[in-house]
Amino acid sequence: MSILVSLYLSFVKVGLFTIGGGYAMIPLMEAEVISVHGWLSASEFLDVIAIAEMTPGPVSINAATFIGYKMAGVAGSLVASLGVITPSLVLLLILSKVLLKVIQNPAAEKFINGLRSAMVALILLASYSLGGTAVIDIPTALIFAAILVASILRPLSPLYFIAAGALLGLIFYPY
Repeated sequence: MSILVSLYLSFVKVGLFTIGGGYAMIPLMEAEVISVHGWLSASEFLDVIAIAEMTPGPVSINAATFIGYKMAGVAGSLVASLGVITPSLVLLLILSKVLLKVIQNPAAEKFINGLRSAMVALILLASYSLGGTAVIDIPTALIFAAILVASILRPLSPLYFIAAGALLGLIFYPY
């Protein structure tokens, strides 16, 4: 199977089996990219997620674009990006009329509440999984703690915290 077909099918699977948006996709994307295909190391995957978070747009599409580009250039980035959005696009087109009627049903609200809880659990799982490769020494632990505390005490745009983390990285690791 060609790399382009593998990229497309892998990212269709990520998009199809993940409910809750970009952050909820990270654990499945991590499994596909690292464990199933071995396209990236855990460290490289964490770098992709960091870059995907810093660039404009949804983290899942950005990550798919970067991974696709690394594996197969521009064609790979297009195929991976298309793969991750295909399930949502198809589902939205099919269910748009039905969803407007169903969403007002009390049972649907309970269903959505359950999905939200699952999404938060997946985001926490991704944080735990990726945290082991990000917090590797005392300086990275200090950066993590400082950004966590600052974000709790003063909720700002994530861009400020990403920029602060990058700046602290330059300070702690000048070479």
